Amino acid sequence: MVHLHDKKIKFLEEKANKVRRSIIEMLVAAGSGHTAGPLGMADVFTAFYFHILNHNPKKPLWEERDRLILSNGHICPVQYATMAHAGYFPVKELLTLRKFGTRLQGHPHRGSLPGIETTSGPLGSGLGQAAGIAYGARMDGKKFRTYCLMSDGEHDTGIIWEGVMFAGKYKLNNLTGVIDRNNIQIDGVTEDIMPLEPLKEKYESFNWHVLEVSGHDFEQIVGAVEEAKAIYEKPTLIIAHTIPGKGVPEIEFDYKWHGIPPNKEQAKQFLHELRTLGGKIKSEHE
Repeated sequence: MVHLHDKKIKFLEEKANKVRRSIIEMLVAAGSGHTAGPLGMADVFTAFYFHILNHNPKKPLWEERDRLILSNGHICPVQYATMAHAGYFPVKELLTLRKFGTRLQGHPHRGSLPGIETTSGPLGSGLGQAAGIAYGARMDGKKFRTYCLMSDGEHDTGIIWEGVMFAGKYKLNNLTGVIDRNNIQIDGVTEDIMPLEPLKEKYESFNWHVLEVSGHDFEQIVGAVEEAKAIYEKPTLIIAHTIPGKGVPEIEFDYKWHGIPPNKEQAKQFLHELRTLGGKIKSEHE
């Protein structure tokens, strides 16, 4: 992994801003989909696809590639947007999100789009899939790493804890989980609906190494992944604290934007704000 110097941080910030703008454009074109989570995870996905992952967009089935599993598939607009900007498919195809016959379905579907590792939909299933991939890689002597991106709300499901226990039992040090800790889900605040805390201690009790970072700080995100590579006796969980709706101030922290898209007028305003933010990013680094 290349050192994260100031020039690279500027590059990542600008990419994340473009990803956020693409998310808004996709959602308004589709007329449906999720807004808050994708915007909140744009920095994390940008860090992975443009710095962390060992992958090749031109060879998406390269055997030694790292595997990225998206468990909470409803935030797939951020994965699609980041993959398009990384070169997996044309950026203009993003506007086909959720359209009839599209490769960009409402939840990722393995086989429909190059670079999508698993089919997701039922919440909580991704960690078990990722743990199985990591366990298989160990059996086969493969050196690639597996990353599983999850939501905090899906930790309400029992199946995710089976994956937690399995990975802890078999000490899958080639597996790193990332939780989008944005504290919201479709019906409200996570701690009101089904309290998750103490989340860190719960994972630690199942033999995981746990780190907490800001999901909007590239140095912290990358540093945590690097630390995970140095942990040899257990899997690692990164709790990424994020702001749902990040980049669009009027919808930040508002759980009502979990599962709705902007209309045309809202999208116009959101894109203006993101372009303005993009200009500030450039000026701050000049």
